[in-house]
Order: sequence, then structure tokens, then C-alpha cells
Amino acid sequence: MESTGIIGSIKESYYELVNKVSWPSWPSLQSSTILVLVASLIIAFLVFLMDTVSKQIVDLLYGL
Repeated sequence: MESTGIIGSIKESYYELVNKVSWPSWPSLQSSTILVLVASLIIAFLVFLMDTVSKQIVDLLYGL
């Protein structure tokens, strides 16, 4: 599939998206989304925990 110019590039991109890309199934996409959500919540909780502990340590040091 050979073409030139912007229109040709758009046609080639569309062809690849429709015919060559393997899209995940709906259940696979849902499980991946849940995994990312859970991992994000765990990381956010760990950052919150580290921030709270470091604040308490700094407050303790300044209080001396």
C-alpha cells in the first residue's frame, strides 16, 4: 500500500488500525483496568503513609 501526502498517510494509518492492530477483548480490558486502579490506590496509600511518617519525624526534630 503505497501512497504519498497527508491523505495517503491517513489512509495507511486507518488501514493499520483496522486490519493490523490486535485489540484486547472486553474482559481483558476490564481486568487490566482493575489491576491499574488497584495498583494506583496502593501506590497512593504508600505515598500518603511515607508523607505522614516523614511529617511526624520532621515535627519531632523541630520540637527538640
